[in-house]
Amino acid sequence: METDTILENLKFHYTDSGIGSKTIILMHGWGCNHTTLASVERIALECGYRVINVDFPGFGDSEEPDDVWGVEQYTRVVEQLVRNLRITSPALLGHSFGGRVGILYASRNDVSKMILVDAAGIKPTRTLKYYWKVYTFKAMKRLMYLIYGKEKAELKLDARRAKAGSSDYAQASPKMRKILSKVVNEDLTDRLSLITAPTLLIWGENDTATPLKDAKKMEKLIPDAGLVSFPGCGHYSFLDNPGQFKAVLKSFLNS
Repeated sequence: METDTILENLKFHYTDSGIGSKTIILMHGWGCNHTTLASVERIALECGYRVINVDFPGFGDSEEPDDVWGVEQYTRVVEQLVRNLRITSPALLGHSFGGRVGILYASRNDVSKMILVDAAGIKPTRTLKYYWKVYTFKAMKRLMYLIYGKEKAELKLDARRAKAGSSDYAQASPKMRKILSKVVNEDLTDRLSLITAPTLLIWGENDTATPLKDAKKMEKLIPDAGLVSFPGCGHYSFLDNPGQFKAVLKSFLNS
C-alpha cells in the first residue's frame, strides 16, 4: 500500500505491505527510491514480514528537506515513522546511504536484526591529491566571490562541482548536492560497536563505491556481525547476484 504522511514538516512517502507479526524497514541508497529495493521487498514478504519500504526525503515521492540535512536528520525521520506506526524492535535493511541511517538508528534503538548491503558509513581514506583538490577549490571560491559576488559566483561554482563530481552529485538538485557533500563526510565508525542486533553484511567484492575493506571493518567492530561477499559483483550486489542474495537473506531472516 502506497502511503504519504507528514514527518519533520515534510511529505514522506513509503509503502506498507504484508501483515506479518515481524516488521522490516527497507532503506534505499542515494539517488534511488523505494522501487530500487522491490526485489528485496518480495523476499521479506516471502519470509512472513510486514515490509515498510521508504522514500527518503529528497527522493522518490518524498519532499526535499528545507535545510541541509545530515545522517542525524534522516535517522530522526525513520525513528518518528517507527513511533507513529507503533512498531517495536524492527529489522532494518539499508543499502549504501540507507546503511548510514541503519547504523545510526541501530546504535541507539532496539532492533531485532540488521542487514547492511554495500553500506556506506565509514569515511574513506583521503589522499594528498584529494586534499590538494579541496584546498585549491576553496582558494578559487574565495577569489570568485571577490570577482563576481557571492550569488553569481555560487552559480558558476555549482556548475563546476556538477561537472567534476560523481554522477550522483551531477544529477542532484542544488540542495541535495549540499546534503550529499555533508553526509559522505560523516564517519559513523564510532557507532558500530554500539549495535547489539545480529547483523548480516552483504557485499559485492568489486564494489568501488563502498569497498569490501569497509565491510571487513564493520564486521570487526559490530559485536554480532557476519559477512557474505559475492565475487564479480559491484555496489548493487542484490541486483548483480539475485539468486545468492535471496538465499542468504532468507536464511538470515528465517533464523
